[in-house]
Amino acid sequence: MSEAPPTVAVVITCYNLGRYLDEAVASVLEQTLQDFEILVVDDGSTDADTLGVLADYRRPRTRVVRIENRGLPGARNEGIRQTTGRYVCALDADDRLERTYFEKAVAVLDENPSIAFVSHWLRTFGEGEHGDWTPGSADFPDLLDRNTVNGAALVRRDALLAAGLFDETMRQGCEDWDLWIGLVERGFRGVILPEVLFFYRRRPDSMSRVMLEGDTHSTLYRRLVEKHRPSFEGHLLDLLVRRERDRQSALRESHDLELDCRFGLAPEIERLRDGLRVAQNRLDRAERVFRAETELGQRRQMAAETEVRLAEQTRALEAQAGELAAKTAELERRAQAVAERDARLVAQGARIADQENRLVAQDVRIADQENRLVAQQARIAEQGAHLAAQASALAERDAERVRTQTGILALRAEIGALRSSWSWRITAPLRAVYAGLTRRR
Repeated sequence: MSEAPPTVAVVITCYNLGRYLDEAVASVLEQTLQDFEILVVDDGSTDADTLGVLADYRRPRTRVVRIENRGLPGARNEGIRQTTGRYVCALDADDRLERTYFEKAVAVLDENPSIAFVSHWLRTFGEGEHGDWTPGSADFPDLLDRNTVNGAALVRRDALLAAGLFDETMRQGCEDWDLWIGLVERGFRGVILPEVLFFYRRRPDSMSRVMLEGDTHSTLYRRLVEKHRPSFEGHLLDLLVRRERDRQSALRESHDLELDCRFGLAPEIERLRDGLRVAQNRLDRAERVFRAETELGQRRQMAAETEVRLAEQTRALEAQAGELAAKTAELERRAQAVAERDARLVAQGARIADQENRLVAQDVRIADQENRLVAQQARIAEQGAHLAAQASALAERDAERVRTQTGILALRAEIGALRSSWSWRITAPLRAVYAGLTRRR
């Protein structure tokens, strides 16, 4: 005995939207009515992230099928054919359901067999401006004027099969609008629950946004008119009235906007421009102040660096001054030593001069003795032996005198060299001071 089919079959079509899939599936798994099946249809995805997500996708009551890319209507049809639920919800992989949606929509379908599909209000999220979409009727002529039924409306499987499912040639969009028109043409009715039960994600590359670029939407609308010509002709007057009403409304809005612009926005714009000019002037002054402060900061930085360099140079000069002071002290010590040596040399010179005087006096005495000796040669002759001894002693004394004279000559030469030296010249002031001090003592 086969199991009874689930109440709801959720067909989630996915083409390169794997990064959002978990959110869509989670919004189904969190439904307050839990009698459903989920079929994810991979419509020939090509990006690596989506392929990675779907490679081993495991969620409760969820299956994944892969097909060659057939576009959104083809992927939805494949999903409908591979599910068995009495009611079908076609959910895109980047959108979400409100958790009570199935419970409320199934209650309407179960209680009223004449209702074939149940739609709802929706709220946008994601990129761009956000807002609510709140259509009021799913009947003609409202449905012919604009698509008032959301693509994720809960619809009876029998009604879908009777309408021939989605038109797979409408890959650029409006395939769900075409389906709802076809259902109403066949006598099926739909209702819209007046509450937000669906969340539509805005993306820069979403089909609804791309469809509005260029002539795509007008081309698709023309195709809908041609495909459902009897319905549009039957409600042509209503549609023309709606268009005229919309045109008049647009003209009134345009006129109101023009008046607002002329009498409200223009002065405000001029006031804002004045404020902008004032702000620009302030900005210019602020930029000048900023540049001045920046230059001042740079100068302060340069001054600080210069101060650091001067401190380093001062420390270096102080070190050099210390070295010069040490060298000066050493030179003074050496000068003192030279002065002391000069004093010793002066004293030694005085002693040598005194010795020379004594030698001169001795020479005088010797000369006198020689004269006496000459006078007494006669007498000395007989005293030859005694005089010979004395002569030997005198010869020895003469030798000593020669040595003394030689030493004196050498000392005089040393004193002459000293007096002609550089140290003797530079110490002359010191000797003069020393001599003055000696005289005062």
